Amino acid sequence: IMLHSTMALSLLLVAVSSNLAMAIKKEKRAPQTLSRGWGDEITWVQTYEEGLYQAKKSNKPLMVIHHLEDCQYCQALKKAFAENEEIQEMAQNNFVMLNLMHETTDKNLSPDGQYVPRIMFVDPSLTVRADITGRYSNRLYTYEPQDIPFLIENMKKALRLIQTEL
Repeated sequence: IMLHSTMALSLLLVAVSSNLAMAIKKEKRAPQTLSRGWGDEITWVQTYEEGLYQAKKSNKPLMVIHHLEDCQYCQALKKAFAENEEIQEMAQNNFVMLNLMHETTDKNLSPDGQYVPRIMFVDPSLTVRADITGRYSNRLYTYEPQDIPFLIENMKKALRLIQTEL
């Protein structure tokens, strides 16, 4: 009987630990649904409101990426963004990150229209930094894959501006 109960107990432990391992794996994989391919190692916030809250709390700028699944320009930018180590590293450590497939009610996030891809920065003081723009005068906040160095500069600028202005 002793042997039997030990056997049953160890089987139970195996079952529990494999369920636990699966739960832990699931836990680890959760952010990837929010990443939507922009970077699975990045912690993404779910909503604009949550992003503003986290930015204020952490004193980090919020980076908002507007995109759509069926937009080829978004897909191309996403690939370049996800593959760039410097961007990924800054996004993980220095920014509150949000990618959205819908518009927010905050009109400040679409100062020159609701196009995609569009990347904007919001200061921890909750000011939308309309002054941090890309290279194109007709779509101020859009970036193309070849603009990645420019986006990196703008990320650094967003970080620099909080240190000097707050």
